[in-house]
Amino acid sequence: MSTKIPARFISVSGLLSKQRMARRRFDPAVLEMMDRPQPVSAELQRDLERIRQLNRLFGSYQLILEFVRRWIKPQSHVRIVDLATGSADIPRQIVDFARSIGATVDIDALDQQSATLEIARSLSGNYPEIHFCEADVLRFECIESYDLVLNTMTLHHFSDSDAVQLLRRCRELSRKFVLVSDLRRGSLLRVGVHLLTALIFREPMTRFDARLSAERAFSFSELANLARRAGWTNFGHGNFRFARQAIWIE
Repeated sequence: MSTKIPARFISVSGLLSKQRMARRRFDPAVLEMMDRPQPVSAELQRDLERIRQLNRLFGSYQLILEFVRRWIKPQSHVRIVDLATGSADIPRQIVDFARSIGATVDIDALDQQSATLEIARSLSGNYPEIHFCEADVLRFECIESYDLVLNTMTLHHFSDSDAVQLLRRCRELSRKFVLVSDLRRGSLLRVGVHLLTALIFREPMTRFDARLSAERAFSFSELANLARRAGWTNFGHGNFRFARQAIWIE
């Protein structure tokens, strides 16, 4: 299976592989605040709102839609799962696009946090195409495979071994397409996150989680190695604006 990478997304991976970078630090005993068991609260609602703003302003929506426009065709029917959906902003973006071209989608939106899913449901009342499920994405099983498996901006929440397991599950659950996007660790990400959380996004949960995410993000070469460890072959891998990266199978 061959994969054609859009020219504007091709990275100079050789230079990156030569760049010396400190190893990723991940302490499983330290959870991001949004990952901790908790009820629905104003703080959690605000944090998820901030994540939606960051996704919109810093390219996550554009990144996802670049691929969705290639993979979802007019009048088609596509079965999708979004692993670790958060407030389901990505599924809603996909439904809006599918409706605009006359396609139909059925999306299973999974998250293990019941409070987060409650907020996601409240924001998705006009999106019957989205079906919510409280589940551990590492252990999720499904009778029927999906056309498209998504995981957006959450891989850095996992240890290296769990990230490999998640990537393996993504591949196993899909019969056509897989897209995993995440942060790309580096000085640009660290400095940018520090400035944003010092000057604009100053809420305690958002500041703590964003800064921890910047430290836990995978480098470009690390993400490629994880994919290979998970059994991915002939996959695409590209850098995107604002310290984002993605790997995909098509």
